Amino acid sequence: MRLIVLLLMGSIALAGCDKQKAAEGQGSGPQGGAGNAAPPASAQTPVQGLNRNFAGQAIPDIVIKDGEGEEMALSEFKGSPVLVNLWASWCVPCVKELPTLDALAGKEGAIEVVALSQDMGPLASVTAFLAGRGIKHLATYQDTEMAMSDKASAPILPTTILYDRAGREVWRFVGDRDWTSTAAAKDIAEAASGARAR
Repeated sequence: MRLIVLLLMGSIALAGCDKQKAAEGQGSGPQGGAGNAAPPASAQTPVQGLNRNFAGQAIPDIVIKDGEGEEMALSEFKGSPVLVNLWASWCVPCVKELPTLDALAGKEGAIEVVALSQDMGPLASVTAFLAGRGIKHLATYQDTEMAMSDKASAPILPTTILYDRAGREVWRFVGDRDWTSTAAAKDIAEAASGARAR
């Protein structure tokens, strides 16, 4: 019985962080902030892996904050392919994959990577968190209202969504991933080609 419980706990840890449960326990900083309830999990959203069920949906027209605390529309990234990663400092799988997203963002000619923090604490704390982990190429963006989670039906962190140049979703990946891998590069190439890579 103990083995079954341990296996179940392990599978939950691998799947990602449930934002609603995490939001209930957040404190005031990026290691925890006060939370809004996350949307209910969609039956179309897998526990982990690549999902094309939302392909074609437009990038949500939500307002986020940039690293200077200025408000901007997420839709401003339309015009070229963009990889939007929903993460939070209290989410272990999110923090695990951040260095690979940073490495991807630092490659010359790479796709634009928007790491959108779901932390509800001060923006300066999010910036400090990234700097403290040696993240050099990812700009600071924050969505304290978790509006992206709601509009994109993404209740699990991390979730990374690929949008094409028209601002239409190509696919999403639920859970952490090595974004420097050959498999990830092949999937990301779909945003430019407009067709599934095989």
